Amino acid sequence: MNEVAERIQKMGVVPVVVLNDAKDAAPLAKALCEGGLPCAEVTFRTDAAEESIRIMTTEYPDMFVGAGTVLTVEQVDRAMGAGAKFIVSPGFDPEIVDYCLGKDIPVFPGCITPSEVAQAVKRGLKIVKFFPAEQFGGVATIKAMAAPYVGLKFMPTGGVNAKNLESYLSCDKIIACGGSWMVKGDLVKAGKFDEIRTLTEEAVKLVAEIRK
Repeated sequence: MNEVAERIQKMGVVPVVVLNDAKDAAPLAKALCEGGLPCAEVTFRTDAAEESIRIMTTEYPDMFVGAGTVLTVEQVDRAMGAGAKFIVSPGFDPEIVDYCLGKDIPVFPGCITPSEVAQAVKRGLKIVKFFPAEQFGGVATIKAMAAPYVGLKFMPTGGVNAKNLESYLSCDKIIACGGSWMVKGDLVKAGKFDEIRTLTEEAVKLVAEIRK
């Protein structure tokens, strides 16, 4: 888990990817890697997710690929079998969290209330997802919730973009942000991978500027 946390923190932004066709997995992975962000959280919202993770991890073995929007333990198994390195769930599901911890699988459950955070802390988790971030108060809410839970870090996703990234990454309670602005579905569908690479490069530069 520490190694996973270090890699995520170093990148600052985790591209949240929705793929409807597995044929887009390889060119998207290439664009992200060439753009300087060899990472992706592939959401299990589509039937192409499992195969997309398999393609990315096979063709780009150094890429850091995880599975997002994981709603069942069966999806955990499928994602890990395809080569995922971490699991992200939109909410706090005790069954999924306990299953992952029992198998030493890095897991980042969504937590938006003190009660959910308490359950995460009780299980020894050091990082949780905060989703949907903007809709639930963004940085202000994260700071307020983090105060009683010393040592816990958050990974906000939902409404995070190039315009508000600085406000998030400037908070010491935030390890990184999940974002989809560089991997928008319409760009992927249109095969505009050069544009995705450019947006990824800009995101990497933005993170560096914020953290300098």
